[in-house]
Amino acid sequence: MPLTVATWNINSVRLREGLVTRLLREEAPDVLCLQECKSPVEKMPLAAFEALGYRWAAARGQKGYNGVAILSRLPMEDAGSADHAALGHARHVAGRLGDGTVIHNLYVPAGGDVPDREANLKFDQKLRYLNDMRDAFHADRPRRAILVGDLNIAPREDDVWSHKQLLRVVSHTPVEVEHLAETQDAGGWVDVTRQDIPEGLLYSWWSYRAADWDAADKGRRLDHVWATPDIASAAHSSRVLRSARGWEKPSDHAPVFATFDL
Repeated sequence: MPLTVATWNINSVRLREGLVTRLLREEAPDVLCLQECKSPVEKMPLAAFEALGYRWAAARGQKGYNGVAILSRLPMEDAGSADHAALGHARHVAGRLGDGTVIHNLYVPAGGDVPDREANLKFDQKLRYLNDMRDAFHADRPRRAILVGDLNIAPREDDVWSHKQLLRVVSHTPVEVEHLAETQDAGGWVDVTRQDIPEGLLYSWWSYRAADWDAADKGRRLDHVWATPDIASAAHSSRVLRSARGWEKPSDHAPVFATFDL
């Protein structure tokens, strides 16, 4: 059965409820994972999404910051959450579908502006968060699982508009890329997006600071879809919905999709 999963850093689910409902109506993924919801769970507009057929949800939230949610039109149970690096942040939630597939939705800390863990607490938190993810996958290697989310790292040279200029910019520094690779290796995760689109520049985030984000096209691929080896070969049709970055009052991220024949 085809399963289409989408991930989107929505940058406030209440402010951009209309954009989420537009995506659900026009694209109709089976599962939509949202990050940076910036809302307690009880104030997320889950009823509006349920009215569109997304009857199942798993969410973790907090006022004004972070927050993750999984919306599904397939039966799904809440499979828990992890507090990596003991930050007390709502950055992870998991859902288990009826066929046993587990979907992990993650929002890795952005890491601040200075790529120095001694001078910048946020950067240290980011690296510790990734280390805890790595250790969790080493301790309990995932099976039949999909991991999506805003991982806040663009690992490849063609995941950023200028590899050379961004080597010392948080999200593309060698230490971050190394930590992400260790995390990926620990779970045996396959980068589904790059499995399907192996070559060429590919972005999912464009800064609000650009006067014309589309013309400047200085993007980064911060949003990812991974899968365990036992189901990665069933993935196909990966894409970034770039046009959503140009919707009215948009998030600075675009949704990323992948379909699995499970």
